[in-house]
Amino acid sequence: MNFDTQYFLGLLFSARFFDAIWQVVWITTCAMAVGIVIGVIGGLILTSPLKFLHPIVKGYVAFYRGVPVLVQIVFWYNGLSAVTGGAVSLPAVAAGVLALGVNEGAYMTEIIRSGIQSVERGQREASQALNLSYFSMMRKIILPQAFRIAMPPTGNEVINVIKNTTLLYMIAVPEMFGAAVNIYSQNFKYFEVLCVVAIWYIAIASTYTLLQGLLERRMNHGRKPLFN
Repeated sequence: MNFDTQYFLGLLFSARFFDAIWQVVWITTCAMAVGIVIGVIGGLILTSPLKFLHPIVKGYVAFYRGVPVLVQIVFWYNGLSAVTGGAVSLPAVAAGVLALGVNEGAYMTEIIRSGIQSVERGQREASQALNLSYFSMMRKIILPQAFRIAMPPTGNEVINVIKNTTLLYMIAVPEMFGAAVNIYSQNFKYFEVLCVVAIWYIAIASTYTLLQGLLERRMNHGRKPLFN
């Protein structure tokens, strides 16, 4: 096999990929926003005195962690329309964001729950001694510390979502892998095109990792538990 270096270099910085790269970044950001919101709510419920809600959240987590992401994507795009008799029919991008976001919410629920439970018990006891309500304690004392603990595993989840955007090719979302398929189906330069795609995914993930590191240092700088 002859690797076409000139074609590879020309495609690497070609505008043909820029829209697809933006789609990956935009979809990842929106999906993670959905996942984090669900995760915070789910994590709070699992660590709250509302015991009757625990089985519901645990069932949600078990279901979405057990069903393949591709199945979830196809459900939100095709299955939801079939179930509702066409009353609810989501555009491909919206279905993709929702599928990735709701799936990610299951993982973020466990991450936030773990972060909350990792905060020293003394922090809760001191908050109760000050007669703070449960929600005030969570908002002012526990969650800020839990978020710092949850930051590294959340970074791993962001990278997973970046990679899972390739699955949206199955519902015709114009993401990066879909753009690559369109290109190499015309010229059959599979290896060159896939190398370009791999490099751009690594670049996106590496950029996020760098930003995450800066955010972690900013959050941890000079931070100590509110109660010793």
